[in-house]
Amino acid sequence: MGVDAQGGGVSGSLTRFGLAVAAVACLLDQASKVYLLKVHDLGANPIRLGPFFDFVLTRNTGISYGLFQTDSALGQWVLLGLKAAAVILLVVWLTRAQDRLTALSLGLIIGGAVGNAIDRLAYGWVADFVFFHVATATWRFNWYVFNLADVAIVAGVVCLLYESLVADRAAKAP
Repeated sequence: MGVDAQGGGVSGSLTRFGLAVAAVACLLDQASKVYLLKVHDLGANPIRLGPFFDFVLTRNTGISYGLFQTDSALGQWVLLGLKAAAVILLVVWLTRAQDRLTALSLGLIIGGAVGNAIDRLAYGWVADFVFFHVATATWRFNWYVFNLADVAIVAGVVCLLYESLVADRAAKAP
């Protein structure tokens, strides 16, 4: 299966599908952030949605799980450069995708990465807001604060893991 001179064929349609998924994931992420930051002013008005779930604004100056926090402009540009390189490699992988699950997975990861990169360019940090937590009288558990871009990235990785470990194309032991 390949791409013809006009970018058609199965590989071309899978690439377009993956890029469409990336665009939708990025747009949903950015729309949620614009609403919560600009319309609702989440920084001043956290939203309590239940005993285990809140929307609170966290400014993440690092990468996933708050690793490599940096407030310097140089650090932010380094993180953006790494993200750009990763997105380019993922797009190359997407152009070689042979099935819809791979294209979907890569599209989700690309869309999430671009959504978070837009934040870093616009604000100098990534807007995280979804906060899960559980508390009893003697114990408390707080999950990482995350956003829809992070959800897209994790969903894409889970789909790739499923494909490589469980799906028909998974490597089988001899």
